[in-house]
Amino acid sequence: MTATDLLRPLLVVAVFAVVPWLGVSNATLNFLVYMLIVALAAQGWNILGGFGGQYSFGHAAFFGTGAYATAILQVQLGVNAWVGLVCGVAAGVAVGLFVGFLSFRSGLRGSYFALVTLAFAEVFRVVANAAGFTGGAAGLLIRLEPGVATLQFADRRITCMLVLGFVGLGLVISTWLTRSRFGAHLIAVRENEQAAEALGVDPMRVKLGAIALSAALTALAGCLYAQYFLFIDATIAYGPWISVEALLAPLVGGAGTVFGPLIGALALHGLGEATKGIAGSVPGIDLVVFGVVLILVIAFLPGGLMGGLARLAGRLRTIARGRRPAVEA
Repeated sequence: MTATDLLRPLLVVAVFAVVPWLGVSNATLNFLVYMLIVALAAQGWNILGGFGGQYSFGHAAFFGTGAYATAILQVQLGVNAWVGLVCGVAAGVAVGLFVGFLSFRSGLRGSYFALVTLAFAEVFRVVANAAGFTGGAAGLLIRLEPGVATLQFADRRITCMLVLGFVGLGLVISTWLTRSRFGAHLIAVRENEQAAEALGVDPMRVKLGAIALSAALTALAGCLYAQYFLFIDATIAYGPWISVEALLAPLVGGAGTVFGPLIGALALHGLGEATKGIAGSVPGIDLVVFGVVLILVIAFLPGGLMGGLARLAGRLRTIARGRRPAVEA
């Protein structure tokens, strides 16, 4: 991966970094932070599902593990928030490797793997709802103590920049996958696992690496969610909402692309908020929008918004070449 490869991710991050400083309202900042957290979780899903072809319905298992790990360490053990963040990501990776080892060793793929991940997320939700160290059904409330050491900032713009920095890291990792040998092996396994293995690729090792990276980014999103909202319970941490949103954003934006998860999260939540503003407080109106957008994308843009933009750019280049005057001999 060269410096030129990093130019586009850095430009995208720079554009988003300007928005919080344009005098926007706190409501807009809240929207940006939440959307970026979802985009980060979607980037994690995209590594496993988009680049790796292993669709998961249970990324809440990684998101919730990261959120609970950092919250428990802070609330019950008084651990520094930065240390809690690192431990939360490590815990998410451990869960990812555990789920991946059991699933891939058994040869599960496709709908079978998706259902196994969903089952793990539901088991974790039930356990977290009943266990004492997780706060049970009451959940965990992190004390409000603004400061760098606690990863809490009175100025929401700082929080937005912090989350954006991690999203930028996700973009760099995705870009690296498109240029690295590991990424090529991962795509080869996605396209034809038997053929890749015949060429010397170790599918088990590649898929475990993919789920570890995927779980790390998703657990990081869970840690940031806990630090921003300062409260989690079993329904928030392990509920199906984050699994669905982490899956929908790459599908709408373009699975297996660098910018697909970010574009998809922005499109879905931007349309959802716009619809709420027009229709008022109609319960579930944003979910209706999510469903309509997903149906339209699957029907007319199977490659997602990024795929549609790529096709449009190709057609415009073709038209431009067709109008170019012929050079006289």
